[in-house]
Amino acid sequence: MTLYALKPRFQALLRPIAARAVARGVTANQVTVTTAALSCLLGALLAWSSHPGLFLLLPLWLFTRMALNAIDGMMAREFGQKSRLGAYLNEICDVVSDAALILPFAAVTPFGPSWIVAVAFLAALSEYAGVMGPLAGASRRYDGPFGKSDRAFAFGALGAAIGLFGRLPGWADWLMPIFALLLIITTANRIRRGVAEAEPRQDAA
Repeated sequence: MTLYALKPRFQALLRPIAARAVARGVTANQVTVTTAALSCLLGALLAWSSHPGLFLLLPLWLFTRMALNAIDGMMAREFGQKSRLGAYLNEICDVVSDAALILPFAAVTPFGPSWIVAVAFLAALSEYAGVMGPLAGASRRYDGPFGKSDRAFAFGALGAAIGLFGRLPGWADWLMPIFALLLIITTANRIRRGVAEAEPRQDAA
């Protein structure tokens, strides 16, 4: 089970916003690039500032980012804005945004740079495994248990805790190894299910 399963309901709420954006001349690619740029700016702010209260911005932005990601997808699919460039931007900007919002935790006690970098790398690897689905003859894979929406929830909760309490308890250092394990499982699931999906199609061909 993954939070990605809730996406259809989330999209239904955001569809009117996407329609208004299109009516005003906004493009899906503009939304995608702007979202990534703002993620990088927030990541830089969190990395360079020593004020823990700023981490309260993280859950707010992660929720907003999920909404914007859903909106740009609907704009592309449902309003005739799908493009090859958009396909590249969508995947690349997601990976860049993830890294920008995860890496500031390297300076947060009790986490260390090594585990944070490992989690950022594994997050990118899991998305790459999902993107490989169509190349292998399957669909783009979004399998969990630690997909993009789930990571947003987890890191948003950590950001809220840091912002509210100023620090995390010592036992929180176990969270990053757990996140890393979940990402390895996620990557394996995406590969395994992608292969399983593609095999019947190849046999039929």
